[in-house]
Amino acid sequence: MTIADTAARVAGKDGRSRDERITAVADSAYRARHHALDMGEVQGQGYVGQALGAADMMAAVYADQLRYDPADPHWEGRDRFLLSTGHYAIGFYAAIADAGIVPVEELLTYATDDSRLPMSGMASYTPGMEISGGSLGHGLTVAVGMALALRLQGRSDQRVLNFLSDGELDEGSTWEAAMGAAHHRLGNLTAMVDMNALQADGPTASVLRIEPVEEKWRAFGWHAIRIDGNDPAALIDALDECAAIATADGQPQVIICDTKVGRGVPLLEEREKAHFMRIEEHEWQICREQLTAGREQEAAR
Repeated sequence: MTIADTAARVAGKDGRSRDERITAVADSAYRARHHALDMGEVQGQGYVGQALGAADMMAAVYADQLRYDPADPHWEGRDRFLLSTGHYAIGFYAAIADAGIVPVEELLTYATDDSRLPMSGMASYTPGMEISGGSLGHGLTVAVGMALALRLQGRSDQRVLNFLSDGELDEGSTWEAAMGAAHHRLGNLTAMVDMNALQADGPTASVLRIEPVEEKWRAFGWHAIRIDGNDPAALIDALDECAAIATADGQPQVIICDTKVGRGVPLLEEREKAHFMRIEEHEWQICREQLTAGREQEAAR
């Protein structure tokens, strides 16, 4: 993929039909889920459920929307994708491997000594990782600064996409950043919220009730869309809608994505303790088989 190819695709001028784009995103997400299982097996545990649940979201970004150069992750003309949720790194690595930014073979070094792919996202280690993860609630603040800086440099055509979790909506800093983005009219900023209804301390609704989420973002001055975050077609349409209104001086956008932890693997979808999963040695192949079977059933419809 060249810079020119990517830029053309982002602009919607590469000749692909909507159906072809949907298929490309679904295929990328399927491969990414397999990559996540392979990485998880290296450790025998991890944030596998989040990686499976958010695979469609990240595939829609990298396989359909983002402007980037796989050979030069720090290319100045790139769009920025910020992973605010550092513990989702396993899903991010799966996506950038499918995008050609890191070799697929390198995924098996996940979370090992001297790996470029640590368990929590670190910008100093991983190609294409824009910010380091850790304490939640900081990503949108950084994204606001990046979007504002790009505008001041006359480069507002470069988009900033920030991936958030629903648990981060518990954090006051997230809403301060949301208010700042609307105040500065950062039309080149899009947030994507993974609403998987689960966080470390339990169901999101029982930890701190955050609904009505869509209305809250609108009250803060954002263009808000709520969709099924495991539906590639809905993701493409929502991202296209945001891209259509993205301007140098306009309204920031947020896509609220309802997702399922462990999506595509019924064995993991039903796990009660799914934030950080321990998966038994014999279960990894069962997970792969269920993922493949589900994909074959979708193709047969």
